[in-house]
Amino acid sequence: MKQMVGVLRRFLVLASVVRLTSPIVAQAQVTLPTVRVVATGGTIAGEQQEPGTLGGYQIKKSVNEIVALIPHVERYATVETEQFSNVGSPAITPEHWLGLARRINTLFNERPDLSGVVVTHGTSRLEETAFFLYLTVRSDRPVVVVGAQRPPTGISPDGPINLLSAIRVASSPESRGKGVTVVMDDRIISARDVTKVAARGGGFEGAEMGMLGIVATGGVEFFYQPAKKHTVSADFDLSSIKALPRVGISYSYAGAEGTADLASKAVIVATTGFAPEEGKFYESLRKRGIIVATTFPSGEQVNSASQNPQTGSSAVIVAKHLMPTKARILMMLALTKTQVPAEIQKIFDSY
Repeated sequence: MKQMVGVLRRFLVLASVVRLTSPIVAQAQVTLPTVRVVATGGTIAGEQQEPGTLGGYQIKKSVNEIVALIPHVERYATVETEQFSNVGSPAITPEHWLGLARRINTLFNERPDLSGVVVTHGTSRLEETAFFLYLTVRSDRPVVVVGAQRPPTGISPDGPINLLSAIRVASSPESRGKGVTVVMDDRIISARDVTKVAARGGGFEGAEMGMLGIVATGGVEFFYQPAKKHTVSADFDLSSIKALPRVGISYSYAGAEGTADLASKAVIVATTGFAPEEGKFYESLRKRGIIVATTFPSGEQVNSASQNPQTGSSAVIVAKHLMPTKARILMMLALTKTQVPAEIQKIFDSY
């Protein structure tokens, strides 16, 4: 009898522990970080006519379909989805950038409970969209841009693991204040420095300075953070901008005489140094009021602008450590604030 009473008491104690811990377990499930996945299209949404081959594909899969490819994603975050667009990234335009940045800013303004946003994107223009968001999202909460090099119906698709890694980064408190990042192949790369160097796995890099951390089995690990202005410290306000100024890119080469989109407000020249006739051509553009800026084709230039001894201002804007495509984006935004070359140079020095 005493043994039965002892067993009964132990059972009642165990039952009380279960009743006490069950709400805690439920609460832990409810309080998982919430991440919104905003899809724009790209290879990560690709679907082949002949699945499991190396054949071509069409961008068909919805955001819900690509999130559903991640096993047990609910262990890491409460995932919400939104279909912004569903196109190949060569079809992405500055109008898409404006709409996407405004949408993300609205989400952060209206949803204080949102831990972060993941943007799925085609890889051809991924680095450009990511840098625009880096300059225009007005929150310290993480925005992570992610894509895939192989479609989900292909051989060894990389989209599901890339998307899971991006969700983990977006849901991590450690990601706050790091600016917009790109997550590919378990690497966390600053949107300022990320570049696509090859159309294969491991094809995204951050040059000398861009890799901020990794997504490891045990969690998200950061080693560095950006020093230049971005997101909440940026000065660009999209609220009154209907269209971005037109800016072109020109390429310098041996024997070049200079070329430019004469309808543009500014031109970015990818060059390591002007040929004699080029120098004359771009000087004539400046006299016409077209802003001229230079950067190395690789984006590795770090030299300061040379000063004109008579005016005290630089004759040509120098973009430091920015690829031509990203220098173009910064110029487009800078022109919404000022047309004065000296002031534009200060903006380029800050970002």
